[in-house]
Amino acid sequence: MGDDMAESKVKTGTVKKQASKRARKDWIAAYVFIAPVTIGLLVFYIWPFIQNVWFSFNEVNKFNMTTFVGVQNYVDMVQDKEVWETFGNTLKYVVCTVPVGLFLSICIAALLNSKIKGTSIYRTLYFLPSVTMAAAVAMVWKWIYNEKMGILNSVIRGMGGKGVGWLTDPKLALYMIMIVGLWMTVGYNMIILLAGMQGISKSYYEAAAIDGAGSLQQFFKITIPMLTPTIFFVMITSIISGFQVFDVVYMMIGKTNPAYASTQTVVMLFYRKAFDYGYKGYAAAISILIFAVIMLVTVVQLWGQKKWVNYD
Repeated sequence: MGDDMAESKVKTGTVKKQASKRARKDWIAAYVFIAPVTIGLLVFYIWPFIQNVWFSFNEVNKFNMTTFVGVQNYVDMVQDKEVWETFGNTLKYVVCTVPVGLFLSICIAALLNSKIKGTSIYRTLYFLPSVTMAAAVAMVWKWIYNEKMGILNSVIRGMGGKGVGWLTDPKLALYMIMIVGLWMTVGYNMIILLAGMQGISKSYYEAAAIDGAGSLQQFFKITIPMLTPTIFFVMITSIISGFQVFDVVYMMIGKTNPAYASTQTVVMLFYRKAFDYGYKGYAAAISILIFAVIMLVTVVQLWGQKKWVNYD
């Protein structure tokens, strides 16, 4: 009897050791698989951010040698009118493009979610601008907006009108860039919203139809409430990308353009201060401002989602 108990204990101990070895191997394998992503995150995101925070409290020369100046960069930034002008341009871009883009994306997604012919073709066509290089997009739209040879002004002149300086008029240029931004992002957001719509159970619509609800009532009473988590995600990503807009504006508006001041975004100002003028410490302070604003807006949205986002 005693020998049997001793033997069973030995077997139990052996099984536990084997299980622990297997678990250890699984942990090692897991760390090996996530190591590339973790290292990349640390090297290309976390460390540059920490370095950027440090630079914002220093004067940085061309050789990245630092001289500590405390909060002077932030004081200069607060007193710099150009910072607030560019921030105003960026805020105007976000306020105009996010609601309009979200509305268009939902409408197009709803149309493509209905039973119409050629749905896959339309999806591809709407999504193409999202996968096209920003340089190519800027080049095409710059040609469309060209004051002398652009197709838009050619049509206007053909109808007896006068050509318009779409990208040189300070009052129009930013809105023309907004159109390009919408053209590039609506397709991507539409794909996400369409996936959300297709994830809604058809039983809800069947029950609503039995109760006599029409298509419009089903859309506002079922589709929109059930789609709020996806709408919330699209809204957050759109706001973040709106505050970070740079490439299209940079490639479409040159430094000698009369509308340069009215279209310059805060990220463009950061780029100009850091790489054109070499004020890396001051530019780092601007980037921290951008980060703080985006973080604040995101936190407010996360707090406010409890009142309108439906996760049930």
